[in-house]
Amino acid sequence: RPYERERLSQELKYVGLYGLKNKKEVWRVQYMLAKIRKAARELLILPENDSRRLFEGEALVNRMMRLGVLKEEEKRLDYVLGLTVPQFLERRLATKVFKARTAKSPHEARVMIYQRHIRVGKQHVNIPSFMVRVENENQVELSSESSLTGAKNGRTKKMKLKGKTKAEQKKEEVPEGDQEQIRINANQLNHLILSLIHI
Repeated sequence: RPYERERLSQELKYVGLYGLKNKKEVWRVQYMLAKIRKAARELLILPENDSRRLFEGEALVNRMMRLGVLKEEEKRLDYVLGLTVPQFLERRLATKVFKARTAKSPHEARVMIYQRHIRVGKQHVNIPSFMVRVENENQVELSSESSLTGAKNGRTKKMKLKGKTKAEQKKEEVPEGDQEQIRINANQLNHLILSLIHI
C-alpha cells in the first residue's frame, strides 16, 4: 500500500536520524533485510540435521556477526529473523563517523566521506553506505592526507597563502614608468571631458 502514514513517517525518521540522501537508501536496506530473512526462513524449514541447513545457516550467522548486527550470544538462525532496519543503518560508515564525534551531524559525516576525508584502516572510502565490519570498527579515522588534520592545505587556504589577487598581480606586471604615463593620460582625458561639458 503506497500511503501508510506510520510507514512513511518511520522512513522519514530514518532519513533524518541517519543522514540519508533519500528514502531509496532505506528501501535498499529493507530489501537486503528481506532477502536475509527469506534465506533464514528457508533454512529453518529444513530438518536440524540437514547438511544444507548446517552449512548455509552457519555461514549466514557468521556473516551477520562479522557485520556486527548479531552478538556472540545470538549465534542462531532464530535471531536472524529478528533483525531490524536500524541495526543495519547503525553499521553504516556515515553513522560510525558521527558516533565517533568526528563530524557534528550525520549530514556533515556524509559530506566528509564524499570528500575523501575518512579512511577505514589504510583504505580511503567515499561511500557513506559502506558497512563497517566489527574488526574495522576501531580503524575509522580521518585520513592523514585530509586538509582537516592540518597536514595539507585546502583549496581556500592555498589561495590565501598566495596572498595576491589577480588585480594586484596585473598591477605588478606593469612597470613603474608606464604606470605614471597611464596616470597622466587619465588626467588629460578627465580635463578634456570637463572642457567638452562646459562647451
